[in-house]
Amino acid sequence: MNENHTKLMKLALNEAAKAAQNGEVPVGAVLVAESGSIISLAHNLTISLTDPTAHAEILALRKAAKKSMNYRLLNTTLYVTIEPCIMCMGAIIHARISRVVFGAKDPKWGAAGSLYNFPNDIKLNHQPEIIKGVCENECRKIIQDFFRTRRLFN
Repeated sequence: MNENHTKLMKLALNEAAKAAQNGEVPVGAVLVAESGSIISLAHNLTISLTDPTAHAEILALRKAAKKSMNYRLLNTTLYVTIEPCIMCMGAIIHARISRVVFGAKDPKWGAAGSLYNFPNDIKLNHQPEIIKGVCENECRKIIQDFFRTRRLFN
């Protein structure tokens, strides 16, 4: 496994932990430039912002677009702890993200190979490269622990 992928996924896991501390589903995202510099970091805020679109990926893209003054985020890699959903993959494709690196698969919502496979759909005008399974066990554990705890207290 690429050592750099692991290092950057650990940053995404730190973001996921922040979400969990605030009662949010623990998903974290880090957007990185081709040079290796970090453009943006984010974690889920759907509950805090009462916004169904406030997924970690969307927030990371918004921050990066604002920072770069461009909605096209060419030559970037998005690290995310769980496989992006259909909404997030749509935004990733629109933003022209070059590569998505994710940790755990999401069989219920995943749109990068599990439930849907948007990146391989040639009808779409952009196909980001997908790398899956980086820090997979840690990424799966943080989300499973979160939902296990919620079930115990609800």
